Amino acid sequence: MTAFDWLIAVVVGVTLIGVAIGRYPWLHMNRATIALVGAIGLIALGALPLEEAYRAVDWHTILLLFGMMVLNVNLRTAGFFHLVTAQVLRRARTPRRLLALLIVTAGALSAIFLNDTIVLVFTPLVLEIVLALKRNPLPYLVGLVTAANLGSVATITGNPQNMLVGLASGLSYVEFTAALGPIALLGLGIIWVVLVLVYPREFTAAPLAVVQPALPPSNFRRLRKSLLATGLMLVALVAGAPVPLAAALAAALLLISRRLDPDKVFQEIDWSLLVFFSGLFVVTGAIGHSGLGPRLFAVLQPLADQGPAALTGVSVVLSNLVSNVPAVMLFRPVVPALADPPAAWLTLAMATTLAGNLTLLGSVANLIVAEIAKKHGVHLSFTEYLKAGVPITVLSLLLGVGWLALG
Repeated sequence: MTAFDWLIAVVVGVTLIGVAIGRYPWLHMNRATIALVGAIGLIALGALPLEEAYRAVDWHTILLLFGMMVLNVNLRTAGFFHLVTAQVLRRARTPRRLLALLIVTAGALSAIFLNDTIVLVFTPLVLEIVLALKRNPLPYLVGLVTAANLGSVATITGNPQNMLVGLASGLSYVEFTAALGPIALLGLGIIWVVLVLVYPREFTAAPLAVVQPALPPSNFRRLRKSLLATGLMLVALVAGAPVPLAAALAAALLLISRRLDPDKVFQEIDWSLLVFFSGLFVVTGAIGHSGLGPRLFAVLQPLADQGPAALTGVSVVLSNLVSNVPAVMLFRPVVPALADPPAAWLTLAMATTLAGNLTLLGSVANLIVAEIAKKHGVHLSFTEYLKAGVPITVLSLLLGVGWLALG
Protein backbone atom coordinates (compact mmCIF):
# COMPACT_ATOMS: atom_id res chain seq x y z
CA MET A 1 0.00 0.00 0.00
CA THR A 2 1.19 3.51 -0.81
CA ALA A 3 1.24 6.41 1.63
CA PHE A 4 -1.95 7.69 -0.02
CA ASP A 5 -3.65 4.32 0.49
CA TRP A 6 -2.72 4.40 4.16
CA LEU A 7 -4.07 7.94 4.49
CA ILE A 8 -7.41 6.93 2.98
CA ALA A 9 -7.53 3.84 5.19
CA VAL A 10 -6.94 5.97 8.29
CA VAL A 11 -9.72 8.43 7.36
CA VAL A 12 -12.12 5.55 6.67
CA GLY A 13 -11.13 3.81 9.91
CA VAL A 14 -11.52 6.92 12.05
CA THR A 15 -14.91 7.60 10.45
CA LEU A 16 -16.22 4.07 11.03
CA ILE A 17 -14.93 4.01 14.61
CA GLY A 18 -16.69 7.31 15.27
CA VAL A 19 -19.88 5.94 13.74
CA ALA A 20 -19.65 2.81 15.89
CA ILE A 21 -19.09 4.75 19.12
CA GLY A 22 -21.44 7.57 18.17
CA ARG A 23 -19.13 10.43 19.13
CA TYR A 24 -15.55 11.63 19.46
CA PRO A 25 -14.07 12.73 22.83
CA TRP A 26 -14.25 16.50 23.41
CA LEU A 27 -16.23 17.10 20.21
CA HIS A 28 -19.96 17.71 19.83
CA MET A 29 -20.46 15.31 16.93
CA ASN A 30 -23.01 12.57 16.39
CA ARG A 31 -23.12 9.73 13.87
CA ALA A 32 -24.57 11.95 11.16
CA THR A 33 -21.91 14.65 11.41
CA ILE A 34 -19.12 12.06 11.71
CA ALA A 35 -20.27 10.30 8.53
CA LEU A 36 -20.70 13.59 6.68
CA VAL A 37 -17.30 15.00 7.71
CA GLY A 38 -15.63 11.71 6.83
CA ALA A 39 -17.30 11.68 3.42
CA ILE A 40 -16.29 15.26 2.66
CA GLY A 41 -12.73 14.55 3.82
CA LEU A 42 -12.45 11.57 1.47
CA ILE A 43 -13.76 13.63 -1.44
CA ALA A 44 -11.29 16.44 -0.63
CA LEU A 45 -8.40 13.96 -0.53
CA GLY A 46 -9.33 12.63 -3.94
CA ALA A 47 -10.41 9.18 -2.80
CA LEU A 48 -13.67 9.74 -4.67
CA PRO A 49 -14.39 12.46 -7.28
CA LEU A 50 -17.34 14.72 -6.47
CA GLU A 51 -19.42 13.44 -9.39
CA GLU A 52 -18.80 9.86 -8.28
CA ALA A 53 -19.81 10.83 -4.75
CA TYR A 54 -23.18 12.03 -6.04
CA ARG A 55 -23.66 8.69 -7.77
CA ALA A 56 -22.55 6.74 -4.69
CA VAL A 57 -25.63 7.83 -2.73
CA ASP A 58 -28.41 5.24 -3.06
CA TRP A 59 -31.39 7.51 -3.56
CA HIS A 60 -33.77 4.54 -3.46
CA THR A 61 -32.86 4.04 0.20
CA ILE A 62 -33.08 7.76 0.97
CA LEU A 63 -36.54 7.98 -0.63
CA LEU A 64 -37.73 4.90 1.25
CA LEU A 65 -36.53 6.28 4.58
CA PHE A 66 -38.14 9.65 3.91
CA GLY A 67 -41.47 8.10 2.95
CA MET A 68 -41.55 5.95 6.09
CA MET A 69 -40.71 8.96 8.26
CA VAL A 70 -43.63 10.98 6.87
CA LEU A 71 -45.94 8.03 7.50
CA ASN A 72 -44.69 7.61 11.07
CA VAL A 73 -45.05 11.33 11.85
CA ASN A 74 -48.68 11.29 10.77
CA LEU A 75 -49.49 8.16 12.77
CA ARG A 76 -47.81 9.54 15.88
CA THR A 77 -49.49 12.95 15.75
CA ALA A 78 -52.84 11.29 15.06
CA GLY A 79 -52.57 9.36 18.34
CA PHE A 80 -52.25 5.89 16.81
CA PHE A 81 -49.51 4.61 19.14
CA HIS A 82 -51.26 5.88 22.27
CA LEU A 83 -54.42 4.05 21.24
CA VAL A 84 -52.44 0.85 20.71
CA THR A 85 -50.90 1.23 24.17
CA ALA A 86 -54.33 1.65 25.74
CA GLN A 87 -55.53 -1.56 24.06
CA VAL A 88 -52.49 -3.47 25.32
CA LEU A 89 -53.08 -2.33 28.89
CA ARG A 90 -56.78 -3.09 28.70
CA ARG A 91 -56.06 -6.71 27.78
CA ALA A 92 -53.20 -7.29 30.23
CA ARG A 93 -54.30 -9.18 33.33
CA THR A 94 -50.97 -10.41 34.69
CA PRO A 95 -47.32 -9.32 34.34
CA ARG A 96 -46.64 -12.24 32.00
CA ARG A 97 -49.53 -11.28 29.75
CA LEU A 98 -48.49 -7.63 29.78
CA LEU A 99 -44.98 -8.64 28.71
CA ALA A 100 -46.33 -10.92 25.97
CA LEU A 101 -48.64 -8.22 24.58
CA LEU A 102 -45.85 -5.66 24.70
CA ILE A 103 -43.44 -7.97 22.84
CA VAL A 104 -45.96 -8.91 20.15
CA THR A 105 -47.08 -5.31 19.65
CA ALA A 106 -43.53 -3.92 19.44
CA GLY A 107 -42.43 -6.70 17.11
CA ALA A 108 -45.40 -6.40 14.77
CA LEU A 109 -45.32 -2.61 14.54
CA SER A 110 -41.55 -2.55 14.04
CA ALA A 111 -41.91 -4.80 11.03
CA ILE A 112 -43.97 -2.08 9.35
CA PHE A 113 -42.92 1.27 10.82
CA LEU A 114 -39.15 1.01 11.61
CA ASN A 115 -37.80 -0.25 14.94
CA ASP A 116 -36.25 3.08 16.00
CA THR A 117 -39.60 4.83 15.63
CA ILE A 118 -41.40 2.23 17.72
CA VAL A 119 -39.02 2.42 20.68
CA LEU A 120 -38.93 6.22 20.48
CA VAL A 121 -42.72 6.38 20.81
CA PHE A 122 -43.37 3.43 23.12
CA THR A 123 -40.59 3.78 25.71
CA PRO A 124 -42.16 6.72 27.61
CA LEU A 125 -45.57 5.04 27.40
CA VAL A 126 -44.23 1.75 28.77
CA LEU A 127 -42.45 3.57 31.59
CA GLU A 128 -45.64 5.42 32.50
CA ILE A 129 -47.55 2.16 32.70
CA VAL A 130 -45.10 -0.02 34.61
CA LEU A 131 -44.16 2.69 37.11
CA ALA A 132 -47.84 3.37 37.79
CA LEU A 133 -48.30 -0.37 38.36
CA LYS A 134 -45.26 -0.35 40.69
CA ARG A 135 -43.50 -3.01 38.63
CA ASN A 136 -39.81 -3.40 37.84
CA PRO A 137 -39.46 -1.43 34.57
CA LEU A 138 -36.18 -3.05 33.41
CA PRO A 139 -37.50 -6.36 31.96
CA TYR A 140 -40.29 -4.52 30.14
CA LEU A 141 -37.81 -2.07 28.61
CA VAL A 142 -35.54 -4.91 27.51
CA GLY A 143 -38.56 -6.75 26.14
CA LEU A 144 -39.65 -3.67 24.21
CA VAL A 145 -36.33 -2.98 22.53
CA THR A 146 -35.33 -6.58 21.80
CA ALA A 147 -38.79 -7.24 20.34
CA ALA A 148 -38.56 -4.09 18.22
CA ASN A 149 -35.16 -5.17 16.90
CA LEU A 150 -36.14 -8.79 16.37
CA GLY A 151 -39.55 -8.06 14.87
CA SER A 152 -37.98 -5.68 12.38
CA VAL A 153 -36.07 -8.54 10.75
CA ALA A 154 -39.31 -9.70 9.12
CA THR A 155 -39.63 -7.04 6.41
CA ILE A 156 -37.66 -4.73 4.16
CA THR A 157 -39.23 -1.72 5.89
CA GLY A 158 -38.45 -2.98 9.40
CA ASN A 159 -35.07 -1.33 9.83
CA PRO A 160 -32.47 0.61 7.83
CA GLN A 161 -30.13 -2.33 7.21
CA ASN A 162 -33.01 -4.39 5.82
CA MET A 163 -33.80 -1.53 3.46
CA LEU A 164 -30.24 -1.66 2.17
CA VAL A 165 -30.37 -5.44 1.76
CA GLY A 166 -33.82 -5.44 0.16
CA LEU A 167 -32.94 -2.81 -2.42
CA ALA A 168 -29.49 -4.21 -3.20
CA SER A 169 -30.66 -7.83 -3.46
CA GLY A 170 -33.68 -7.26 -5.68
CA LEU A 171 -35.79 -9.49 -3.44
CA SER A 172 -39.46 -8.59 -3.40
CA TYR A 173 -41.23 -7.57 -0.21
CA VAL A 174 -43.11 -10.88 -0.12
CA GLU A 175 -40.00 -12.99 -0.79
CA PHE A 176 -38.10 -11.23 1.97
CA THR A 177 -40.90 -11.63 4.51
CA ALA A 178 -41.55 -15.25 3.58
CA ALA A 179 -37.89 -16.04 4.28
CA LEU A 180 -37.33 -14.06 7.48
CA GLY A 181 -40.84 -13.60 8.91
CA PRO A 182 -40.87 -17.00 10.67
CA ILE A 183 -37.57 -16.14 12.39
CA ALA A 184 -39.11 -12.95 13.73
CA LEU A 185 -42.26 -14.72 14.90
CA LEU A 186 -40.45 -17.52 16.71
CA GLY A 187 -37.84 -15.10 18.02
CA LEU A 188 -40.48 -13.05 19.84
CA GLY A 189 -41.36 -16.20 21.76
CA ILE A 190 -37.70 -16.60 22.72
CA ILE A 191 -37.68 -13.08 24.18
CA TRP A 192 -40.70 -13.82 26.38
CA VAL A 193 -39.28 -17.10 27.68
CA VAL A 194 -35.84 -15.62 28.43
CA LEU A 195 -37.24 -12.61 30.30
CA VAL A 196 -39.63 -14.72 32.38
CA LEU A 197 -36.72 -16.98 33.37
CA VAL A 198 -34.27 -14.13 34.05
CA TYR A 199 -36.79 -12.15 36.14
CA PRO A 200 -38.87 -14.81 37.94
CA ARG A 201 -39.92 -12.50 40.80
CA GLU A 202 -41.41 -9.98 38.38
CA PHE A 203 -43.41 -12.41 36.27
CA THR A 204 -45.73 -14.14 38.67
CA ALA A 205 -49.37 -15.06 38.24
CA ALA A 206 -50.52 -12.22 40.49
CA PRO A 207 -53.08 -9.98 38.79
CA LEU A 208 -52.17 -6.46 37.78
CA ALA A 209 -53.86 -3.40 39.20
CA VAL A 210 -56.12 -1.50 36.82
CA VAL A 211 -54.37 1.58 35.48
CA GLN A 212 -55.57 3.70 32.59
CA PRO A 213 -52.85 5.70 30.86
CA ALA A 214 -53.46 9.37 30.19
CA LEU A 215 -54.31 9.60 26.50
CA PRO A 216 -53.92 12.83 24.55
CA PRO A 217 -56.83 13.68 22.26
CA SER A 218 -56.68 11.73 19.01
CA ASN A 219 -57.16 13.25 15.57
CA PHE A 220 -59.46 10.62 14.10
CA ARG A 221 -59.63 12.25 10.68
CA ARG A 222 -55.84 12.15 10.36
CA LEU A 223 -55.74 8.69 11.90
CA ARG A 224 -58.13 7.31 9.26
CA LYS A 225 -56.11 8.92 6.49
CA SER A 226 -52.81 7.61 7.92
CA LEU A 227 -54.15 4.07 8.26
CA LEU A 228 -55.54 4.25 4.72
CA ALA A 229 -52.12 5.33 3.42
CA THR A 230 -50.48 2.51 5.37
CA GLY A 231 -52.94 -0.02 3.98
CA LEU A 232 -52.42 1.16 0.41
CA MET A 233 -48.65 0.97 0.86
CA LEU A 234 -48.85 -2.60 2.13
CA VAL A 235 -51.14 -3.60 -0.74
CA ALA A 236 -48.70 -2.06 -3.22
CA LEU A 237 -45.77 -3.86 -1.59
CA VAL A 238 -47.52 -7.23 -1.67
CA ALA A 239 -48.50 -6.61 -5.30
CA GLY A 240 -44.82 -6.19 -6.17
CA ALA A 241 -44.51 -2.41 -6.49
CA PRO A 242 -41.01 -0.98 -5.98
CA VAL A 243 -40.56 -0.56 -2.22
CA PRO A 244 -39.31 3.08 -2.35
CA LEU A 245 -42.14 4.07 -4.67
CA ALA A 246 -44.80 2.48 -2.43
CA ALA A 247 -43.49 4.37 0.61
CA ALA A 248 -43.18 7.62 -1.35
CA LEU A 249 -46.76 7.35 -2.64
CA ALA A 250 -48.04 6.83 0.92
CA ALA A 251 -46.10 9.92 2.02
CA ALA A 252 -47.40 11.94 -0.92
CA LEU A 253 -50.99 11.04 -0.05
CA LEU A 254 -50.48 12.24 3.52
CA LEU A 255 -48.81 15.47 2.41
CA ILE A 256 -51.98 16.42 0.51
CA SER A 257 -53.79 18.12 3.38
CA ARG A 258 -56.02 21.12 4.10
CA ARG A 259 -55.39 21.06 7.86
CA LEU A 260 -51.88 19.82 8.64
CA ASP A 261 -49.10 22.36 8.17
CA PRO A 262 -46.36 20.63 6.13
CA ASP A 263 -43.71 22.52 8.10
CA LYS A 264 -44.82 20.65 11.22
CA VAL A 265 -44.33 17.35 9.41
CA PHE A 266 -40.90 18.30 8.11
CA GLN A 267 -39.84 19.44 11.60
CA GLU A 268 -40.47 15.90 12.82
CA ILE A 269 -38.44 14.24 10.06
CA ASP A 270 -35.15 12.72 11.26
CA TRP A 271 -32.96 14.61 8.81
CA SER A 272 -29.83 13.52 10.66
CA LEU A 273 -30.56 9.89 9.72
CA LEU A 274 -30.81 10.85 6.05
CA VAL A 275 -27.52 12.76 6.33
CA PHE A 276 -25.97 9.76 8.10
CA PHE A 277 -26.94 7.40 5.30
CA SER A 278 -25.81 9.78 2.56
CA GLY A 279 -22.43 10.22 4.24
CA LEU A 280 -21.96 6.47 4.68
CA PHE A 281 -22.81 5.82 1.04
CA VAL A 282 -20.00 8.19 0.05
CA VAL A 283 -17.57 6.60 2.52
CA THR A 284 -18.24 3.09 1.21
CA GLY A 285 -18.08 4.44 -2.35
CA ALA A 286 -14.63 5.83 -1.58
CA ILE A 287 -13.55 2.42 -0.24
CA GLY A 288 -14.36 0.84 -3.58
CA HIS A 289 -12.99 3.64 -5.76
CA SER A 290 -9.70 4.05 -3.88
CA GLY A 291 -8.63 0.44 -4.17
CA LEU A 292 -9.39 -0.53 -0.58
CA GLY A 293 -12.46 -2.41 -1.81
CA PRO A 294 -10.54 -5.29 -3.44
CA ARG A 295 -8.45 -5.71 -0.28
CA LEU A 296 -11.59 -5.77 1.86
CA PHE A 297 -13.19 -8.22 -0.58
CA ALA A 298 -10.16 -10.50 -0.32
CA VAL A 299 -10.63 -10.67 3.45
CA LEU A 300 -14.43 -10.96 3.65
CA GLN A 301 -15.20 -13.15 0.64
CA PRO A 302 -13.53 -16.39 1.84
CA LEU A 303 -15.09 -15.97 5.29
CA ALA A 304 -18.55 -15.17 3.97
CA ASP A 305 -18.69 -17.90 1.33
CA GLN A 306 -18.84 -20.83 3.76
CA GLY A 307 -22.58 -20.96 4.42
CA PRO A 308 -25.07 -19.20 6.72
CA ALA A 309 -23.23 -20.02 9.97
CA ALA A 310 -19.90 -18.53 8.84
CA LEU A 311 -21.51 -15.47 7.28
CA THR A 312 -23.58 -14.96 10.43
CA GLY A 313 -20.47 -15.05 12.60
CA VAL A 314 -18.65 -12.52 10.45
CA SER A 315 -21.73 -10.27 10.31
CA VAL A 316 -22.23 -10.34 14.09
CA VAL A 317 -18.59 -9.43 14.75
CA LEU A 318 -18.56 -6.68 12.12
CA SER A 319 -21.91 -5.30 13.31
CA ASN A 320 -20.62 -4.95 16.86
CA LEU A 321 -17.38 -3.36 15.64
CA VAL A 322 -18.74 -0.74 13.24
CA SER A 323 -22.56 -0.97 13.77
CA ASN A 324 -25.03 -2.86 11.59
CA VAL A 325 -25.71 -0.29 8.86
CA PRO A 326 -22.01 0.27 8.00
CA ALA A 327 -21.51 -3.52 8.16
CA VAL A 328 -24.16 -4.06 5.48
CA MET A 329 -22.68 -1.28 3.34
CA LEU A 330 -19.24 -2.91 3.54
CA PHE A 331 -20.74 -6.22 2.45
CA ARG A 332 -22.73 -4.77 -0.48
CA PRO A 333 -19.96 -5.17 -3.09
CA VAL A 334 -18.98 -8.58 -1.67
CA VAL A 335 -22.29 -10.44 -1.67
CA PRO A 336 -22.95 -10.49 -5.47
CA ALA A 337 -19.72 -12.46 -5.94
CA LEU A 338 -20.65 -15.16 -3.43
CA ALA A 339 -21.83 -18.61 -4.44
CA ASP A 340 -25.48 -18.01 -3.45
CA PRO A 341 -26.18 -14.24 -3.33
CA PRO A 342 -29.94 -14.43 -2.42
CA ALA A 343 -29.21 -16.67 0.57
CA ALA A 344 -26.27 -14.47 1.56
CA TRP A 345 -28.40 -11.31 1.45
CA LEU A 346 -31.03 -12.90 3.71
CA THR A 347 -28.37 -14.15 6.12
CA LEU A 348 -26.79 -10.70 6.21
CA ALA A 349 -30.14 -9.05 7.00
CA MET A 350 -30.90 -11.59 9.70
CA ALA A 351 -27.49 -11.54 11.36
CA THR A 352 -26.90 -7.79 11.38
CA THR A 353 -30.37 -7.18 12.80
CA LEU A 354 -30.27 -9.83 15.53
CA ALA A 355 -26.71 -8.82 16.45
CA GLY A 356 -28.17 -5.51 17.62
CA ASN A 357 -29.69 -7.26 20.65
CA LEU A 358 -26.35 -8.48 22.00
CA THR A 359 -25.35 -5.43 24.08
CA LEU A 360 -26.79 -2.09 25.07
CA LEU A 361 -24.54 -0.48 22.46
CA GLY A 362 -25.58 -2.92 19.74
CA SER A 363 -28.19 -0.74 18.05
CA VAL A 364 -29.49 2.80 18.00
CA ALA A 365 -32.84 1.52 19.31
CA ASN A 366 -31.14 0.21 22.46
CA LEU A 367 -29.52 3.58 23.11
CA ILE A 368 -32.83 5.39 22.57
CA VAL A 369 -34.51 3.26 25.23
CA ALA A 370 -31.65 3.73 27.70
CA GLU A 371 -31.59 7.51 27.24
CA ILE A 372 -35.36 7.94 27.58
CA ALA A 373 -35.39 5.69 30.65
CA LYS A 374 -32.61 7.75 32.22
CA LYS A 375 -34.70 10.91 31.82
CA HIS A 376 -37.48 9.15 33.74
CA GLY A 377 -35.15 8.17 36.59
CA VAL A 378 -34.71 4.54 35.46
CA HIS A 379 -31.16 3.26 34.93
CA LEU A 380 -30.79 0.48 32.36
CA SER A 381 -27.12 -0.43 32.79
CA PHE A 382 -24.83 -2.22 30.36
CA THR A 383 -24.54 -5.27 32.61
CA GLU A 384 -28.25 -5.37 33.43
CA TYR A 385 -29.04 -5.47 29.73
CA LEU A 386 -26.58 -8.34 29.17
CA LYS A 387 -28.56 -10.64 31.51
CA ALA A 388 -31.26 -11.09 28.89
CA GLY A 389 -29.59 -9.59 25.80
CA VAL A 390 -26.94 -12.29 25.46
CA PRO A 391 -29.24 -15.36 25.67
CA ILE A 392 -31.85 -13.69 23.46
CA THR A 393 -29.23 -12.94 20.80
CA VAL A 394 -27.53 -16.34 20.92
CA LEU A 395 -30.80 -18.29 20.77
CA SER A 396 -32.34 -16.13 18.03
CA LEU A 397 -29.15 -16.34 15.93
CA LEU A 398 -29.12 -20.12 16.27
CA LEU A 399 -32.78 -20.13 15.22
CA GLY A 400 -32.00 -17.89 12.25
CA VAL A 401 -29.03 -19.92 11.04
CA GLY A 402 -30.97 -23.16 11.39
CA TRP A 403 -33.99 -21.79 9.56
CA LEU A 404 -31.99 -20.40 6.65
CA ALA A 405 -29.84 -23.54 6.41
CA LEU A 406 -32.99 -25.65 6.10
CA GLY A 407 -34.40 -23.25 3.51
